[in-house]
Amino acid sequence: MGIAQKVFDRNPEPNTALWNSMIKGHAENGFYEKVIVLFSEMKSMGFSLPNCFTFPIVLKSCLKFNALREGEEVHCVVIKSGFIGNPFVGTTLIEMYSGWRDIGASYRVFSEMVDKNVVAWTSIINGLILCHDLVKARCLFDLAPERDIVLWNTMVSGYIGMGDMVEARKLFDQMPKRDVMSWNTILQGYAINGDVKACERLFEEMPERNVFSWNGLIGGYAKNECFLEVLDAFKRMLVDGNVIPNDATLVTALSACARLGALDLGKWVHVYAENNGYKGNVYVGNALIDLYAKCGQIKNAVDVFKSMDKKDLISWNTIIGGLAMHGRGADALDLFCQMKNGRVIPDGITFISVLCACTHLGLVEEGISYFQSMVDDYSIEPQIEHYGCMVDLLARAGLLQQALDFVKKMPMEADAVIWAALLGACRVYKNVEFAEVALEQLIKLEPKNPANFVMLANIYGDLGRWKDVARLKVAMRDTGYKKVPGCSLVEVNDQVVEFYSLDERHPETKELYGALRGLTKLLRSCGYKPDLQELGQGG
Repeated sequence: MGIAQKVFDRNPEPNTALWNSMIKGHAENGFYEKVIVLFSEMKSMGFSLPNCFTFPIVLKSCLKFNALREGEEVHCVVIKSGFIGNPFVGTTLIEMYSGWRDIGASYRVFSEMVDKNVVAWTSIINGLILCHDLVKARCLFDLAPERDIVLWNTMVSGYIGMGDMVEARKLFDQMPKRDVMSWNTILQGYAINGDVKACERLFEEMPERNVFSWNGLIGGYAKNECFLEVLDAFKRMLVDGNVIPNDATLVTALSACARLGALDLGKWVHVYAENNGYKGNVYVGNALIDLYAKCGQIKNAVDVFKSMDKKDLISWNTIIGGLAMHGRGADALDLFCQMKNGRVIPDGITFISVLCACTHLGLVEEGISYFQSMVDDYSIEPQIEHYGCMVDLLARAGLLQQALDFVKKMPMEADAVIWAALLGACRVYKNVEFAEVALEQLIKLEPKNPANFVMLANIYGDLGRWKDVARLKVAMRDTGYKKVPGCSLVEVNDQVVEFYSLDERHPETKELYGALRGLTKLLRSCGYKPDLQELGQGG
């Protein structure tokens, strides 16, 4: 745009077409403030007058730059210039005011329009939907003299946004003509509202599917934490072969692999992405960093990060968080310095990772300094997660009194995660007094969670206070709940198998337990003796 601006500036009397080209160019490159400045210069120079192509671009820029006063001024110029009757300009005015949730101004513009085409009707109905007034939106929808497929989809989306899938499906079934986008809209609706079964049924009914249809199904599974189904649908999509996955598909598949620990399949997706033109894609790159970090392959995560030509804030946050999670706090803090030197502004998520890195390294003073810097240098208001990191930092360093004082000074009530962190540190330092305080709070927050009793029972056990252990076991039994058994996942032949302790659901259970007994004998022969004391207390 710099060269274009220089060429433009050499023209002493640019015509309207040239002004429009410059205004459009700046808008397309996101320089919305410059668009408003150019429009002001265009008016003041007086050589050329804005036309019906100028106003929509400027009005949209005012909305995107949140320039309310300037938008109203442009509206006045529209009226004075005689373009208020232009459907294109009028529709953009409706969209601008609707974007600011000024539905009154939007409706006045709509009412004053002489030629109300279907686009104008769609804009005002969408504005009412944005303002959560579905009753008036539906009233106008029923009054619309013409309804194209976009207007139908808009009204269906309105019901979906309000969580009314019954009315959305009812309207969908009434549509005289449905395209693939219509099917995708209702599919996404079921996914967003958590009805996975309805989402699956609709997907099977679809007469035609595109990449957004597959992404709707796969994304629906991911949103509802059905990660095994995500991978099954992704594999089915590849086998089907009619639709090629895009970056959104690959990111969702990689995220599911990360959540399930399906490293081998994740590596296959990595190769697939590189062979299909997504090597430099920042979204895929971020998902790969997350995959390798969560699957214990932090070196691979670092390699992916270093290979990325373009990095966004999520890239930095993911790799810093991954390094901190793997105990490589020094490397995490070093990358944080590189991030700041590269003029990338950190956010609240960045500081969570930085504080975690300080926790792993035991850098109490540095952690306190980073916490203060977050507030003073970046104007980030600490959230409960940041306070939780600070409590964990102090508690792990053995500063239990300071940790408790910090909790008391927090501007919000501490949650169960914070009290559990304090309780965990109490076990390391065998501090019964603070552990009992933490448990008292945990019982209030999670009265039905027996794991909290187990933690304190273990502390009593370490100190040989068996009467207190017995008392806690009775209290835990009286809650009526048992400790939820841990769930493990293992990847075998590109399939993820889920199992619990003493699980007998697998068809090869007999062979699995036979192998386990053999491994146990081998360990015992090498001198391994399991410590069953803690297991007995937790049972």
